[in-house]
Amino acid sequence: MRKLGVGVLGVGEMGKRHAENLRRLVPEARLVAIADASAERAQVVAEELEIENWYSSLEAMLERKDLDAVLIATPDKFHAKAVETAVGAGKDVLCEKPLALNLADARAALDAVAKAGRRLQVGFMRRYDPAYAAAMKRIAAGEIGVPVIFKSVGRDKDAAPIAAYQSRINGMLFYTNTIHDFDLARWLMQDEVSAVHAYTTATIRPELATYGDLVASVVNLAYRRGAIGNVESYAQAVYGYDVRTEIVGSQGSIFVGSLQQAPAVFLTARGGERSLADHFLTRFADAYLAEVRDFVHNMLHDLAPRVTGDDGLQALAIAVAAEKSHLLAKPIEVALADGRAAS
Repeated sequence: MRKLGVGVLGVGEMGKRHAENLRRLVPEARLVAIADASAERAQVVAEELEIENWYSSLEAMLERKDLDAVLIATPDKFHAKAVETAVGAGKDVLCEKPLALNLADARAALDAVAKAGRRLQVGFMRRYDPAYAAAMKRIAAGEIGVPVIFKSVGRDKDAAPIAAYQSRINGMLFYTNTIHDFDLARWLMQDEVSAVHAYTTATIRPELATYGDLVASVVNLAYRRGAIGNVESYAQAVYGYDVRTEIVGSQGSIFVGSLQQAPAVFLTARGGERSLADHFLTRFADAYLAEVRDFVHNMLHDLAPRVTGDDGLQALAIAVAAEKSHLLAKPIEVALADGRAAS
């Protein structure tokens, strides 16, 4: 059986999980190599995964003849350029979200994909989560009627260290966290967001404002066909990793998500306790694996990616509008893929 030769670029927390999945849990793939700006980290991960080939740059990895595709898991700032470089070398790409940190870089990346005749998938793994996938099937089947209201909550458990903000190599809250919810807002509602109004705060951690970032936000959404929505993001919930979504329709509602990590209740002298998800790699472990398996299968069988570059661009457009709304303290129309504002 032919296997897809995949290289992973960036083996920090996220990239390492992707590399582990490719190495051990994706039968149709062969982890050919890994690359990271830190040669030491690349070497350590390669040794842990028992693969021979590691590099300190994407360009060096791309010289391999047995490389068919690249999975990009670098910090956000480097995504778009890495996409351009990889497709320019004739490789298909799975790129972690966000596609870029601005619309110009995202469009340049998509232009490069089209020019090279390659395929690009963007890493919105929640679409592969069994609960979200089941919800989408029921919505598409019309079981809740016409979607009217979208509500989503995304709360990380632990506050990131200040060094993560000082480096300025990742996007602000809207790009690192909320963009997942912005993607769900389009996908589950089967409609495009036309305008946003962001309300934000850094009150409990004011030093983040120095780096243009936030502790929490609430973004109200307006849709083209008249629906409305609301997305809450919180960077340091403390109690657990908490992701929940509700879609309210004309004939019913679907609620996705739970604080519960596993179906277990612990009874002690203090009373009942539930096990809570503590990290995104815990809550969405199955989704990350399903995402990579699907990408590998589709590339091997010459199929289009399920989550496209355009999906990445449209979600990014919402994040860009949300940031502008945050800065200007007013509602902002969302730019469409061709640069026009949504009507």
